[in-house]
Amino acid sequence: SRPEWWLPRPQNQVHAAMSKQPLSPAKAQLGPPAAGAFSPRSATIGHTSFRKFYERGDFPIALDHDTKGNKISWKIDLDKLDYHHYLPLFFDGLCETEHPYEFFAVQGIKDLLEKGGSRILPVVPQLIIPIKNALNSRVPRILCNTLKILQQLTLSAPLVGEALVPYYRQILPILNTFKDKNLKTGDRIDYSQQRRENIGDLIAETLETFERHGGPDAFINIKYMIPTYESCMLN
Repeated sequence: SRPEWWLPRPQNQVHAAMSKQPLSPAKAQLGPPAAGAFSPRSATIGHTSFRKFYERGDFPIALDHDTKGNKISWKIDLDKLDYHHYLPLFFDGLCETEHPYEFFAVQGIKDLLEKGGSRILPVVPQLIIPIKNALNSRVPRILCNTLKILQQLTLSAPLVGEALVPYYRQILPILNTFKDKNLKTGDRIDYSQQRRENIGDLIAETLETFERHGGPDAFINIKYMIPTYESCMLN
């Protein structure tokens, strides 16, 4: 006896792909599922070491109100702060979106980068994983905060921009994904430009900052990860 698969197909049985019958509307609308490249990843959002340390009261900070808005009141002189311990923890807080965690993390980083000077450069390798986690969250609010911090980090001290070049492979893939993510407003006013919340514009600013302050190897490394990037210095 011959195996079942060998038996010839009945004449009236035609494969769906070869059939001339039109597909029903329900079947015609079916297609491949969305890749979700821009969909937020919630694994790290709100589950940060920064939040645990803040809730335990391990940070020497307090919220201070004045006529200009909220700011951080530091309980210790920043010149005496251990940057190797605190700066990576504050960068870990970039994945926060809730108040007061987001405010303390972002404003804390700004204060530390402003006063850090030569203490920032040795800590750069410890900042890459928190930066990568924040970018990989794909949450627009987190992306905007992280891109602004990356610009400030690059400008915070001499040679920091060059120290970031070896880590472009961890940082730039998400920037390549979102680089064309601009808000299409037509003839309406885009207020996000005034608030610097347009992701596409922020990515362009960040890449230009990397190239200007990343030394002679910056452009070729950016171009390798983002082939459509055009130099802001060669042109």
